Amino acid sequence: MYVRQLGHHLVVHAPAKVNLSLEVLSKRPDGFHEIETLMAGVGVFDTLEFEPLPDSELSLSTRWGAGQRATSSPGDLPAEHDNIVWRAVDLLRQQAGYRGGARMQLTKRIPSAAGLGGASSDAAAALIAANRAWCLGWSTKQLAGLAAEIGSDVPFFLFSGAAICRGRGEQIERISAARLPIVIARPPEGLSTPSVYRACRPAAQPAAVAPLREAVARGQVAAAARMLNNRLEEAAEKLTPWIGRLRAEFARQELPGHGMSGSGSSYFGLAHHARAARRIAARLRGRRIGWTCATATLAARH
Repeated sequence: MYVRQLGHHLVVHAPAKVNLSLEVLSKRPDGFHEIETLMAGVGVFDTLEFEPLPDSELSLSTRWGAGQRATSSPGDLPAEHDNIVWRAVDLLRQQAGYRGGARMQLTKRIPSAAGLGGASSDAAAALIAANRAWCLGWSTKQLAGLAAEIGSDVPFFLFSGAAICRGRGEQIERISAARLPIVIARPPEGLSTPSVYRACRPAAQPAAVAPLREAVARGQVAAAARMLNNRLEEAAEKLTPWIGRLRAEFARQELPGHGMSGSGSSYFGLAHHARAARRIAARLRGRRIGWTCATATLAARH
């Protein structure tokens, strides 16, 4: 998260993420799945503007960033009180016993239903902004506990860089990470996370995350690319033909490795260097496969 203070306003830039590995270990009694995933933030951001108000009014307006709607199918925007940002701030206000309000403006650039964590990142940004603007004094540990109630991926975004996440995703182990150049594409069709998980089979022999962790820490693109894996990709491919098409498109490029992020439908590839990532993204954009960008994973800041 990147936070700027402009007078009484706070501006928080909320990053997307990719899953460099995602193993589904088992189905839990609570209906969730036990997972182990190595996630890394990437340089695509939503922006939340937060203005504290002295009365109890809590409002949120949401819009797509310039050009998003015209150039792609980024997804629908939920109504104000259904938006995870509004719900996160309202929950924090209730738990803290705070009586004030806020006016919020969310500018979306991260496509939805894409496996890129946009909604979860926005919720984390909202918790950070409200905690600071309202001078609540909650620790990151306290915020993480509340974040886990809001969504499995939300605690990850309270930190920067990369982490191995376990449980249903809320158990965070922060790791060292170098910057890795990356190309991301989100096709015109999104995917429902619950639908993908229902269609998946837990791993009989889970892939070890330790070697990938070491490659990410050292910035070894080729080694990391060889170890990309996502247990949900096979299930997602049964639900939309776009996963197979994107795999074929990425296989034609000079990328050392590629795979699906999260529960899809976004697909990404690690590039040899930033210049190659930009070139490949432009080429894929010309293929009219939806929203495409070149960026990099975010280096950890401890």
